[in-house]
Amino acid sequence: MATAAAASASEAEAEPKAGPEAEGEEDEAKAARARRKVLSRAVAAATYKTMGPEWDQQEEGVSESDGDEEYAMASSAESSPGEYEWGYDEEEKNQLEIERLEEQLSINVYDYNCHVDLIRLLRLEGELTRVRAARQKMSEIFPLTEELWLEWLHDETSMAMDGLDREHVYDLFERAVKDYICPNIWLEYGQYSVGGIGQKGGLEKVRSVFERALSSVGLHMTKGLAIWEAYREFESAIAEAARPMAGFLSPSDWEQTFDSQLEKVHSLFRRQLAIPLYDMEATFAEYEEWSEDPIPESVIQSYNKALQQLEKYKPYEEALLQAEAPRLAEYQAYIDFEMKIGDPARIQLIFERALVENCLVPDLWIRYSQYLDRQLKVKDLVLSAHSRAVRNCPWTVALWSRYLLALERHGVEHRVISVTFEKALSAGFIQATDYVEIWQAYLDYLRRRVDFKQDSSKELEELRSAFARALEHLKQEVEERFNESGDPSCLIMQNWARIEARLCNNMQKARELWDSIMTRGNAKFANMWLEYYNLERAHGDTQHCRKALHRAVQCTSDYPEHVCEVLLTMERTEGTLEDWDIAVQKTETRLARVNEQRIKAAEKEAALAQQEEEKVEQRKRARAEKKALKKKKKIRGADKHRADEDDEKEWGDDEEEQPSKRRRVENSVPPAGEAEPGSETNLSGSSAPTGTEPPSELKEVRVGARRRDVPKVPHDSSKDGVTVFVSNLPYGLGEPAATLRPLFEACGDVVEVRPIFSNRGDFRGYCYVEFREEAAALQALQLDRQSVEGRPMFVSPCVDKSKNPDFKVFRYSTALEKHKLFVSGLPFSCTKEELEEICKAHGTVKDIRLVTNRAGKPKGLAYVEYENESEASQAVLQMDGMTIRESVIKVAISNPPPRKVPEKPEARRASGSALLPRQAYGARGKGRTQLSLLPRALQRPSAATAQAENGPAVPPAGATPATTEAPKMSNADFAKLLLRK
Repeated sequence: MATAAAASASEAEAEPKAGPEAEGEEDEAKAARARRKVLSRAVAAATYKTMGPEWDQQEEGVSESDGDEEYAMASSAESSPGEYEWGYDEEEKNQLEIERLEEQLSINVYDYNCHVDLIRLLRLEGELTRVRAARQKMSEIFPLTEELWLEWLHDETSMAMDGLDREHVYDLFERAVKDYICPNIWLEYGQYSVGGIGQKGGLEKVRSVFERALSSVGLHMTKGLAIWEAYREFESAIAEAARPMAGFLSPSDWEQTFDSQLEKVHSLFRRQLAIPLYDMEATFAEYEEWSEDPIPESVIQSYNKALQQLEKYKPYEEALLQAEAPRLAEYQAYIDFEMKIGDPARIQLIFERALVENCLVPDLWIRYSQYLDRQLKVKDLVLSAHSRAVRNCPWTVALWSRYLLALERHGVEHRVISVTFEKALSAGFIQATDYVEIWQAYLDYLRRRVDFKQDSSKELEELRSAFARALEHLKQEVEERFNESGDPSCLIMQNWARIEARLCNNMQKARELWDSIMTRGNAKFANMWLEYYNLERAHGDTQHCRKALHRAVQCTSDYPEHVCEVLLTMERTEGTLEDWDIAVQKTETRLARVNEQRIKAAEKEAALAQQEEEKVEQRKRARAEKKALKKKKKIRGADKHRADEDDEKEWGDDEEEQPSKRRRVENSVPPAGEAEPGSETNLSGSSAPTGTEPPSELKEVRVGARRRDVPKVPHDSSKDGVTVFVSNLPYGLGEPAATLRPLFEACGDVVEVRPIFSNRGDFRGYCYVEFREEAAALQALQLDRQSVEGRPMFVSPCVDKSKNPDFKVFRYSTALEKHKLFVSGLPFSCTKEELEEICKAHGTVKDIRLVTNRAGKPKGLAYVEYENESEASQAVLQMDGMTIRESVIKVAISNPPPRKVPEKPEARRASGSALLPRQAYGARGKGRTQLSLLPRALQRPSAATAQAENGPAVPPAGATPATTEAPKMSNADFAKLLLRK
């Protein structure tokens, strides 16, 4: 029987264990016995309430308050933090820290760590009222973790004394189970509700809690078993408590009551065995032992089917058990598997399980909410998921936009949607464009509320005031924070103008808005004028269309030819002869002025190119003169040396000629009877050394020896897989192979360290390290940036770039990373430890990288990686503008500009643009071989390839020839260019 098994288990737990390590287990056993005692007495009380007064409750000594008190004692025994003795100084220190945290939260209420620290300190100080208020405030802003909820619930249950307190605890449990899917909280909820079974409706409350727990986490393959067993033990206890009542009821009533209770236990066994859960075999064996009748065939079939399903799920569950948190990749694979099967309950469960550990991943919330919006479409589930998403990732504008759409889709009242939008505005987005996006979402919602068939309505006035407020908000608050409004093309104002023109028939207001758009720096873009022109064509009149195009011809600077063509087309179809003449005159004048400006720009560019060429020629001449001078000095020195030798022969000098430096290197031992040039002869005729050789001679000796000892070895590309390329080494490294070998031997067996020397024998600062195994070479890449004699060593794979031109060695991300910060303006003396001490006050710092130059000197820049996006955004708000050693630092989300990749010659030739200028500078700067022999006037890119400043639309392919062809040049123009040379 199940109760017998539970009793034997309790006896086994109660056996004492020797040794000090058993103290904690004894405390847990006492708490478990207390809970079981409460359960049995509470069940007895429920039976009395249900079955009638015939069964004497007082025989068991049960009262309603006893269950509450003993459960509170058991809870307090588990959650008691111990007794601490604080001195006066430490209490004063805690109070000061509490005041500091409260002040910090008054400045930034979204500081998660401050909330946690404040609750911890208030709990230590015993400030029950204040800690309750602090928890309440935090739970309104953030969803609480399972640990925070359990700690709060244990504190509240230990203080609950009457029915009102119990109702308050019930409300806390209801809030707790809504934040995340937590089997432990559901289990605590069920056990606590058992303590109130003696109250009115207590039995129904317990069963309702357990049924909801099964709906929420009953399918959890690893943790759902505890909920099923607790529910089953509860119903079994009620059945056992009903046995002694046989003498108080008629046989038929007792049999009916007892059989009904046994059927509830049977039903729980059958439901559980139909679900794939871990330890199903033990549950089936327990059912066989408990049941007095044979197990039905239908139950066995359901059990076997669940076992087959369990085998399919096991690989994904085992992958989760083996991986480390947050296990996002494993959960993603599990979600994909469940989506293919298509069971909505299991899909919802795996999403909820993944979000417990990845609650700060916006993409996961977006995928979950998208599934609920498109598939389930259940209002409570959808809105709950959206609400939790924005509470976990308030900095993600896409979640807020989806939340507003979901609220509108499910018919939530306007007041709630407006309050939600106001919360979004105060969420602290990390980009100016995010505010534009949330404003557009809210304005679209307000526009859909308006009935434009009426001339005026309350909704229309609210829409117009919202547009005005949006423009003011972007202009003042957003622009002040980000130094940009986030809406350079005035998209919100354009939308307002379209609504006024198309839906409200108010062209006067639309024209005023477009005038304001043009005065904000958009008048030079052709696409902005054409957008206004199309609006006038659809809802205005010909006069204003003509006026708009005339202004566009005068103001447009990116594509004036296109605007001129549109004006001429309109006058050709609608205008009079006078209108046509005016249009032709204006367009010709404008295009002539544009061509003149382009010719001047080309001439200026050609003049600059000529100046550069002259400078190159001057440098060439200077180098040639310098070479000639050195050659002349060398010839003079050789003539002088020859003249000295002739003089020596002429005077008949008997002294032997001194051996040259190279001969001394090759024959280091002098001939017998010949003294070395660095020695003196003493009175006895023997030579005595007077000192070392001159430094210049020693240098040449070393150079010659190195040139002799280090033969050139050709690189074997077949061994690139087991070889790494090491660069940026100090040029003065004495023995590179001996210095580097111990470093790389820690990664594996080193076959050879091959340093590269110049023809003179000087170390060139790089080398090749060959290993025996490829795994060792891969591990050696981890030594990248390690300091060698004060200089960072670069370690990269050995790749032939002539065969792999697209290979990149840069190992850091060049895309937007919202959890990483870019810090600039740091003092050069700032160390990594000092910066980490500053940054960790705002969150968990995973890594800090100080940017250095090739010599290892700091550049005043750093990258700081946080645990999640929320901490990074908080750090930006707190650290930007901070002063460190009289240096004001700038902090922003890491979003490096795109790395410039030099254009390949093949791509340039394939583009077919023969008139495009060649690349003026190469990878090593400006070179002599990169001079263009074609006049710069002919090298201007066509207008079709030009880019506008703010990215206006490129004109269509059917534009006039003036937009795609360079201006024609006469023979006189070519003659001027040649004469200018």
